[in-house]
Amino acid sequence: QVQLVESGGGTVQAGGSLRLSCAAPGRTFRGYDMGWFRQAPGMEREFVAASSWSGGPSNYADFVKGRFTISRDNVKNTIYLQMNSLQPEDTAVYYCAAGPSPSTGWVEYWGQGTQVTVSS
Repeated sequence: QVQLVESGGGTVQAGGSLRLSCAAPGRTFRGYDMGWFRQAPGMEREFVAASSWSGGPSNYADFVKGRFTISRDNVKNTIYLQMNSLQPEDTAVYYCAAGPSPSTGWVEYWGQGTQVTVSS
């Protein structure tokens, strides 16, 4: 079983940046696509971005294109989400995910989540 641990959340003013990290201590991401989801209060969890194990193009939700960048370090077993130009509507709990196809919702493992709050 893959355990995922997120970090890097916090509070930032609108227009600011944060970088989230997701690590799998002692395990490899081999064969897993990795991604990020978010869930705002009262809302369903939604897809944000995904990175392919095979090195194919990353996928992004339309509302983060041009602002967020997903990357991965297979040596460190860590993925990242660089978030720029943050807006109050980006406020949510952000979850790391691993599975055959996170971009289509096919997720096998979830992290515990990290809170991102963007103040206006």
